[in-house]
Amino acid sequence: QVQLVESGGGSVQAGGSLRLSCAFSGLNARTAHMAWFRRAPGKEREGVAGILVLSGLSDVHATLKGRFTISRDSGTSTLYLQMNNLKPEDTATYYCAADPNGSPGLWWRTEKYQYWGQGTQVTVSA
Repeated sequence: QVQLVESGGGSVQAGGSLRLSCAFSGLNARTAHMAWFRRAPGKEREGVAGILVLSGLSDVHATLKGRFTISRDSGTSTLYLQMNNLKPEDTATYYCAADPNGSPGLWWRTEKYQYWGQGTQVTVSA
């Protein structure tokens, strides 16, 4: 059974940093593709970053490159999202997602992922 558990959210001031974690289990690290999504109030869920667990091949949404970094630790089965220079518009609920037999293509599409975490709230104040 696949389980994804996010942590690390919180409230920060603009310019601050947070690192989100997603502990995963039940996935085959050799084949899984994982991603971070977020949903701001009144908006649709959007892809933030995606990564192949085995190789670490990753991509970040064009508007977030330079501030957000996705990584994983296969040894501890943990996915990370490092967020720097946070802005009020980054306020959202952040979710990790997993495609057990995925490829990096179209990683930003929600329908690609079969498993989702419960989400962790990030609030950035001006």
